[in-house]
Amino acid sequence: MSDSAPAPRFDLDAYLERIGWEGGRRPDAATLRGVQLAHLRAIPFENLDALGGTAPSLDLADLTVKLVHGRRRGGYCYEHNTLFAAALEALGVRVTRLTARVVVGADRFEDRPRTHMALLAEAPGDPRPYLADVGFGALGSLLEPVPLTADTEFQDAGRRHRLVHTPHRGPLEMWVLEAHGAGGWVAQYAFTLEPFEPSDYEMINWHIATNPRSPFSRRPYVQRLTPDAHLLLDGDRLTVTRADGGVEERKLADEAAARRALAEEFGIDVPDGLTLLR
Repeated sequence: MSDSAPAPRFDLDAYLERIGWEGGRRPDAATLRGVQLAHLRAIPFENLDALGGTAPSLDLADLTVKLVHGRRRGGYCYEHNTLFAAALEALGVRVTRLTARVVVGADRFEDRPRTHMALLAEAPGDPRPYLADVGFGALGSLLEPVPLTADTEFQDAGRRHRLVHTPHRGPLEMWVLEAHGAGGWVAQYAFTLEPFEPSDYEMINWHIATNPRSPFSRRPYVQRLTPDAHLLLDGDRLTVTRADGGVEERKLADEAAARRALAEEFGIDVPDGLTLLR
């Protein structure tokens, strides 16, 4: 007889209310697309726990408190995609948790460690698995899941993506997510379909949050997606990229200005005692 307590039931109603999703709950491609986009527009990407020297909890109950009931906080990839995976499973979607090498700007993909969490989602009756991801903090992120199909361009809520294969030394196929921008196709991250477990993410999460060489432990990195724009706070630089391609950038003068920007433009309350600009 096991002494372990059963896992707490995921509060799907509270999650869907948090992201503002009032559409259907059938485990199909339309629901996948709608819920992913709603999640991205509702819950910001932020690294404030790591900036404060703490690895954020990936316990589902803690994530629900912070991201669902907290309202004025966000999280980074392991938090977002752990929560999203639980929501998809509650909707009846099969989820395989993956890790990826972030390869934006890399000369050799092998030089980048696997530090990003992504998801493979399979809806009942749909022969196509989908790459789903609400936690990639970049302009090249997916806004909606895309079928796991090579060499096909997808339009996801106004962005252009495709998946390609690239040679590598391992026995599994290496997939690469590419985003299309002003300079053409740009690789975003590379992954295989090897499943990963919560214990794997606990280790990666701790490393990314606490390693003094990690960018997430050294400066604020915060994003928010709206229907009209993508907002990014990177250190003391606030960049707004509009849907029409226009870009506005400004330098925040001081700590007070950074806190105002987070509160007013990102909807985030800074934890007590945290210094944003160092």
